[in-house]
Amino acid sequence: MPPFRPPTSPRRPRPGSLERPVNARAYRGTALLVAIPLLITAFTITRPESLPPPTFPPAFDEVGATQSARELATQFPNRTPGSATATDAADWVAERLASFGFRVQRDRFRAQVPEQGRVTMENVIAVSPGRSPDVLVLVAHRDNLGTTGQGADDNASGTGTLLELARGYGLRAAPAPGQERAPVSPTHTIVFVSSDGGAYGGLGAARFVETSPYRRRIVAAVNLVAIGGRDTIRIELAADRPRSPDAMLVETAAARIVQRAGTEPRVTSAAGQLIDLAFPFSFYEQAHFVGSGIPAVSLTTAGPRPPAPESDTVDRLDDRRIGQAGRAAEALLGSLDEGVALAGDTSTYLYLDGRIVQGWAVKLVLITALLPFLLAAVDLFARCRRRRIPLAPALRSYRSRLAFWVWTGLMFGFLALIGAWPQVDRPPPPGTSLAGDWPVVTLTFFAIFVFASWLVGRERLLPRRAVSPEEELAGQTAALLVLAVLALLTVAINAYALVFLLPSLHAWLWLPQVRHGALWLRAAVLAVGLAGPLVLVGSFAWRYELGLDAPWYVLELVAIGYVPLPAIVIALAWLAAAGQLTAVAAGRYAPYPSARERPPRGPVRQLVGRLLSLALGRRMTELKRAVGS
Repeated sequence: MPPFRPPTSPRRPRPGSLERPVNARAYRGTALLVAIPLLITAFTITRPESLPPPTFPPAFDEVGATQSARELATQFPNRTPGSATATDAADWVAERLASFGFRVQRDRFRAQVPEQGRVTMENVIAVSPGRSPDVLVLVAHRDNLGTTGQGADDNASGTGTLLELARGYGLRAAPAPGQERAPVSPTHTIVFVSSDGGAYGGLGAARFVETSPYRRRIVAAVNLVAIGGRDTIRIELAADRPRSPDAMLVETAAARIVQRAGTEPRVTSAAGQLIDLAFPFSFYEQAHFVGSGIPAVSLTTAGPRPPAPESDTVDRLDDRRIGQAGRAAEALLGSLDEGVALAGDTSTYLYLDGRIVQGWAVKLVLITALLPFLLAAVDLFARCRRRRIPLAPALRSYRSRLAFWVWTGLMFGFLALIGAWPQVDRPPPPGTSLAGDWPVVTLTFFAIFVFASWLVGRERLLPRRAVSPEEELAGQTAALLVLAVLALLTVAINAYALVFLLPSLHAWLWLPQVRHGALWLRAAVLAVGLAGPLVLVGSFAWRYELGLDAPWYVLELVAIGYVPLPAIVIALAWLAAAGQLTAVAAGRYAPYPSARERPPRGPVRQLVGRLLSLALGRRMTELKRAVGS
């Protein structure tokens, strides 16, 4: 009888084989390098300096500010830009500023407003001359959405506070009852801006930054928006470009809030700040100043999204909070006026509880996190070359997918050009129909067109024969190489945007390793790679409270031209690579056919022929039934 031999378990494929082509050892070894920039980052955390508090005692009149806010909200509850009541509100603000001795300037301009079309707006400006030509700007928008509510918090509270602060620098203003000091003679020239279109993306602030004769002399700007809410004061830092305000300005604002309000200010979390640098966006006016290289912050009691207009009424104003924010803004303005000049630096950083993490260190961490993927992808390419696995058909297959997505992007842009998508100059505010109502008819037409285009393009991508493991590996390698190129382009354009790309790089790198695994495993790896775009959409859904409207809102930002063209191109190329990797994982991939494998007719003629055959076949069936009956 032969000796008993236990059954042998299947041998694990050796590293470097077709079943395990990814060099896991090199990947793990390179991943350890991420610890180095993390250590460097830990040693570069610093505490920014704060300007000293002003020498004059607090003189902000809380009663006067709240009375002005209530009067504006009550007399002009509808201050929609371009309306007659908006003009009346501008006249009211101009009269108040003139009563303080200012020579008021009124800057009229036209801009596109959601649901209103192109309307005339107006900035009301007052200037307190100083001994220095350098300029400090205090801005607060006075308009509102004009739907329901009175715009009491957003932004009658900011306008009332701006008027009270301007009174202290006026030429004929007497001290308020109980005050000891006379009107202030500033060191810097101080410009008070009651802007229009602030509720619609900061149109007035953008106008001031672009056209004001003071724009080249501005050393700092402070924006007051929705400061009459119940929550504690928050400092808003985000810009419409990957920049951060001067760290000394932020620390000074935080110190004055603690000093005059008695509470620590709220600041966006580190993750939120990183997302704001990766995809710059904000509903508040400081974004235009910082994006143009001017240090600026917003003081607000609201969150990243302005208060809901339907509940923004006079009876919900918190007078005590307006007083705290007003005194903090007064002290901040005094510190900036009396202190040494700011560096005017708008380089990037993360602000964490009074400390900053330098932006270059964060970029270093992100770029180092990219290295393991790059090394493994290049190694995978080298192994394909050593095995003489041709990559040209796989790259042509990717080219066809890329052509489909570029065509889709061009069609989307064409619909925007002819006015099928919303036509506005700035991102639409939440709470309006443009932000929440999907254009179902246009989107349906667009989806049908995209589907028809895919039917044409897929003719060259359908499997016509059994695909070998080598060809599947070539398809995945080509897509991973494209992702590597996209990652390098992202580093060149905005390295912070790697936070949206890294999950797909590190997850999809292992698709060649699991392509013979269970379907659920391949689907899970693909799903993990989608985490980056989901973070972006989730940020709009959660932080800005857009919910299920977040995907459409992001598409709106693309349609109005807010998203830069290079970012759109990278996104389309990423979708093409994702499509090729998904096709391999689903078993539906085929390399681009050679000339012998391609049919004599092109994809368009083939599709038309199939549709005609289908239509004629149904017609013949109906005729046969008619003859038979």
